[in-house]
Amino acid sequence: MTTYQEYKAKIAELETLAETARKNEKTAAIEQIHSIMREYGLTVADLGSVSKTKSGKKRAPVPAKYRDNATGQTWTGRGRAPKWLEGKNKEQYLIK
Repeated sequence: MTTYQEYKAKIAELETLAETARKNEKTAAIEQIHSIMREYGLTVADLGSVSKTKSGKKRAPVPAKYRDNATGQTWTGRGRAPKWLEGKNKEQYLIK
């Protein structure tokens, strides 16, 4: 029967082997990328943005929908309602 300590030793050995394999594969992948870039005369700038995020355009700010005339504070109507609007009728503060 295999003991807990033997399993821990095997895990440590496998983690070391996995890390070594990862480093070797990473080195090979980098060399392959360099080779392709040299073959086609590519630079890092040629790759452009390769991230899968949305475009870098920033959204325009949302206009305020409610205003407290006493303090001048505003709220767009999105998210949690501000303290100054708690328990009050929103329609009274609607910007027209």
